[in-house]
Amino acid sequence: MSTSTYNATITARSDLTPALAFFQVLPDGAPAAFVPGQYFTLGLVSGNKLVQRPYSAASSARRVADGYELFIRLIPGGALTPLLFASRAGDRISIRGPKGRFTLAPGDPRVHLFVATGCGIAPFMSMIRTLRDDAAERPIVLVHGVSYVQELAYRLFLEDLAADRARAFSYVPTISRPAAPENAGWTGSVGRVESVIAGVCERLDLTLRRTVAYVCGNPQMTAGVRGILTARGFDRSQVHTEDYWPL
Repeated sequence: MSTSTYNATITARSDLTPALAFFQVLPDGAPAAFVPGQYFTLGLVSGNKLVQRPYSAASSARRVADGYELFIRLIPGGALTPLLFASRAGDRISIRGPKGRFTLAPGDPRVHLFVATGCGIAPFMSMIRTLRDDAAERPIVLVHGVSYVQELAYRLFLEDLAADRARAFSYVPTISRPAAPENAGWTGSVGRVESVIAGVCERLDLTLRRTVAYVCGNPQMTAGVRGILTARGFDRSQVHTEDYWPL
């Protein structure tokens, strides 16, 4: 297959860790509008095949002129991510979309509980950034679980938001491997998100009457958090999930 199937350029790349990176992708034509929470399908040619996988946009939906920011984890032996991580700014790529229904309901005044693991934070970053650009911020509690402190993408930005008392925003990062040397000195929450979510609900009074939940991460986590929230009385319609499993 010819690389003439490519219709976009990687305009920037920034590595958070050797296995986590931010890619900025700009289509050749006018970038398509999208709704925060939607995903784009990236593709690279390998042999005679266009290998494609979906990735949620992390950028604001109001700033598409610069293309789309995508937060991606390298999966050794994966179909696409090793090809992506061999790419640099200026390289060509295929992009399709947007697609997806993991989006916010318009005008919802309830507290929004966002629960993510790893790169599952991407759609929530798009939601948060877009709401800010629209001057339409909502009460948000963001719980982000990772294995190691250095994997806490967007940490400084999110800590700044949480420190601003003018905003109804809470940030709860949690580390699942507190005993690892890489996490020395960590004083925040520890444990997988499934083990901390009930405590977050109690501490921040996230009751079923005033809260809507959005959960994005690996399927085991999303099912686990849904089960915990429904056991606390949440209706299934109050818990929206998106399985995010990088390949």
